[in-house]
Amino acid sequence: MMNLSEETARKWLHERGVEVKDLAELVMFLQQKYHPNLTLDTCVEHVEKVLSKREVQNAILTGIQLDRLAEKKMLEEPLQSILEVDEGLYGVDEILAFSIVNVYGSIGFTNYGYIDKLKPGILEKLNDKSSGLCHTFLDDIVGAIAAAASSRLAHSAAGES
Repeated sequence: MMNLSEETARKWLHERGVEVKDLAELVMFLQQKYHPNLTLDTCVEHVEKVLSKREVQNAILTGIQLDRLAEKKMLEEPLQSILEVDEGLYGVDEILAFSIVNVYGSIGFTNYGYIDKLKPGILEKLNDKSSGLCHTFLDDIVGAIAAAASSRLAHSAAGES
């Protein structure tokens, strides 16, 4: 049974256009060449485990709330402008994402850096500034969830899950 934080985190992801399948597809992107028989269902299992972690839920709730406040122009300057344009030197969005990446060890950092640079799948959509939505935190959170799930997959394949 899900707690209120998990229910809300999943609901907010859905409301922002992010589904578990989108996250699983990113895991598949990251891990397919290392696991030739990898299925999307297996990727979904690992994403589900990551989403069940309280620290992940907290990061999701915090990041999405800040993105929403920026959309409503409810933040004070200069933070409002920084989040609206997703300023490259801001970095706090990545720091929040690292709290997710850290859940399954250091391999998550390389997965996160790689996927953050390429922005495949749902990440490309979340980085489209023409939507009018602010995803300064969400894009990094999504990449971090995929990186953490990929790390969990790698650990489980090595018998360390």
